[in-house]
Amino acid sequence: MKNLFFLVTLAFLLTINQIHAASHFEGGVSAEGRGTSSRIVDKATGEGIGGAKIAIPKQQYFTKTDSDGYFELDTHIDGTSIMSVQKDNYKPYSVTITDQTLSSPIVIGIEKSNSNDLVVDSNMYHLGDNNYSDLSANAGEFRMQAIGPFYTKRFILKNLKFNKPVFLVIGSIIGIDTEMARSIGQNHIANAFASPPEIFFNGNKISEIQINGDGQRIKIPPSLIRKNQVNEVTLRTGRNLMQTAYIDYDDIEFMNLFFEN
Repeated sequence: MKNLFFLVTLAFLLTINQIHAASHFEGGVSAEGRGTSSRIVDKATGEGIGGAKIAIPKQQYFTKTDSDGYFELDTHIDGTSIMSVQKDNYKPYSVTITDQTLSSPIVIGIEKSNSNDLVVDSNMYHLGDNNYSDLSANAGEFRMQAIGPFYTKRFILKNLKFNKPVFLVIGSIIGIDTEMARSIGQNHIANAFASPPEIFFNGNKISEIQINGDGQRIKIPPSLIRKNQVNEVTLRTGRNLMQTAYIDYDDIEFMNLFFEN
């Protein structure tokens, strides 16, 4: 299990590094880029996608692309924010953006969904206890009240090809204050850090999330999947490891949960 945690963390760190080297934002693998105009395109064909819904929950801002996929963000981005893109028959997509990201036009490629994909939830949630430092990772971006220390969702995985891997994808997650997140400059808390958020599938812990970012993919052990029956996924936030007088939950926010097969 430790090896699994290490591989997931390593893969995610590699993804973070790719963000600063690639040429476009692409669904499935987040990648930063610049174009001549802001646009949502089909990842496979490069054609513009009309009517795609774009949201920045922090700003309570919503817009849509025109018939050729072009859009404008008429809002100011103050700090790090999550932007989501949704379109029927496409996988939900979200990316962590800043004012620098939007200093010039961007192009985002999103990927068509298939019959094996399952969107569990496309909403944003805040986990924790609403007790956090201004120095916490992305604390300035929190706009929602916490629903508690954990989130649980039940669902049936239909149309799966059980001879292929099944992945849980977390579109975007911010607010994590682990020691690793601190070491790479994601928060500025000098004297405390939190345990990592944990992912459970059907009551079994399958992964930990060490750092903030986009497009994290977690492989589901095949032996845990209940074929054509109700399955359950739980995301539980971490705890402040320096606080012993009481339980101090790490406040985090996440958006877009879906399964790929």
